[in-house]
Amino acid sequence: MDKVRDVAVIVGSLRKGSINRRVANALVELAPGGLRLGIVEIGDLPLYNQDLDETPPTAWTAFRARIAAADAVLFVTPEHNRSVPAAMKNALDVGSRPYGKSVWNGKPGAVVSASPGAAGGFGANHHLRQSLVFLNVPAMPQPEVYLGGADKLFDAEGKLANEGTRKFLHGFMQAYAAWVGANAKA
Repeated sequence: MDKVRDVAVIVGSLRKGSINRRVANALVELAPGGLRLGIVEIGDLPLYNQDLDETPPTAWTAFRARIAAADAVLFVTPEHNRSVPAAMKNALDVGSRPYGKSVWNGKPGAVVSASPGAAGGFGANHHLRQSLVFLNVPAMPQPEVYLGGADKLFDAEGKLANEGTRKFLHGFMQAYAAWVGANAKA
């Protein structure tokens, strides 16, 4: 990878101490030198309403500009009712509108899901991938990341404490860097 690629990290959980935010922070730390990851906050995005497209809220404009400027996207999400949280879906909708002006188009992506449960957010991970197909975000197919029992992987300070998981996520980030390098626009 010749140049440093800017990766917008979207965390589906709004809670500051969330498991998925901890996972996102671990991924930021494990990113290889060819990637620069930055978490893009989605909690203040007003709900998407097409009536506002002619005069979009400032938060929408800033979010769309940030995603448009990114070379790639990385989604880190919990599972809510076998799907993605409402804030994640809203971020997808805000970024995909107005019709024909999607800021997601063509950006290589990946999905990571984490949960205290054994399935590791499997339902949310795959539901999000369905939306990414429509948004033309080529999502990295392998390795897949579903972190089950994720509430036990971090220490009291929120740092990744499980060495096996650290090694796995390091390998994931290496694969993701290669995916971005092969699929990002020049």
